[in-house]
Amino acid sequence: MEYANNILETIGKTPLVKLNSLTAELPCLVLAKYETFNPGNSVKDRMALQMVEDAEVAGILKPGGTIIEGTSGNTGMGLALAAVVKGYKMICVISDKQSKEKIDILKAVGSEVHVCPTDVAPEDPRSYYSTAKRLSKEIPNSWYVNQYDNPSNCKAHYLSTGPEIWEQTDGKVTHFVVGVGTGGTISGVGSYLKQQNPNVKVWGIDTYGSVFKKYHETGIFDENEIYPYVTEGIGEDILPKNVNFGIIDGFTKVTDKDAAVYTQRLAKEEGMFLGNSAGAAIKGLLQLKEHFSKDDVVVVLFHDHGSRYVGKMFNDDWMREKGYID
Repeated sequence: MEYANNILETIGKTPLVKLNSLTAELPCLVLAKYETFNPGNSVKDRMALQMVEDAEVAGILKPGGTIIEGTSGNTGMGLALAAVVKGYKMICVISDKQSKEKIDILKAVGSEVHVCPTDVAPEDPRSYYSTAKRLSKEIPNSWYVNQYDNPSNCKAHYLSTGPEIWEQTDGKVTHFVVGVGTGGTISGVGSYLKQQNPNVKVWGIDTYGSVFKKYHETGIFDENEIYPYVTEGIGEDILPKNVNFGIIDGFTKVTDKDAAVYTQRLAKEEGMFLGNSAGAAIKGLLQLKEHFSKDDVVVVLFHDHGSRYVGKMFNDDWMREKGYID
């Protein structure tokens, strides 16, 4: 008989899927690393489990403990699944720009959810960064995950996602394109791929309102770059330790409107029902068109599932209110 001993054993080994319609103008082969096949429907399951298991080994997450994390939803889901299977309590601290579906899903798997305002500075006591830290100090036998600076985030993708992409492409991958938030995925996968072949190019997808692109190009952390944006799961107003700028060849920024429109187009033209960051990733990839040639194999990673955005990017009334469609 073939079966997994628990749901956590089904994490990883996600498929590569060829894009056809939206990439018709490109000369290269474009393959999507389709991370919604993970049990929590996102790439974040990988690093959530790695962070939990490493904390257990280090003795900082103890039996009966409480896991606390600031999350845009997907890391919280991965941690919640680990908490259920391993017998921990889970507290997710989330910003109010995230979709209602994400909040409801976290509650559905037994998490306690605290919602914080988006439009405050990271050091503001009301921010979701500060709230998560405060709760971890107030609640006994708790562990603050801190996915932004936790090295196990990057480690997970170095050990699993990167090797999978290398093996699935038979070592022919030439470019890796992915939205950047905490930095774990791009840094872990990028480091692994460049170790196998230093000529692999690693491109990050950023959003307007985020500091990554300018910092990468100039070394300047420009607070004037920071303003609220709609796109979920990518971009930051801080510099997480998991973003290894040294292995990133460049960034391209995608507007909120383009990210939303291309999220719909992925569903309607490729049959890929995906989250908001996937729309940003495919539009960013198209913006990088001049970097690709006919022999290239481009892998773009799609983070999460469309079910978390049915009240937003897949709701035409919401899209009209934002001015994204007529």
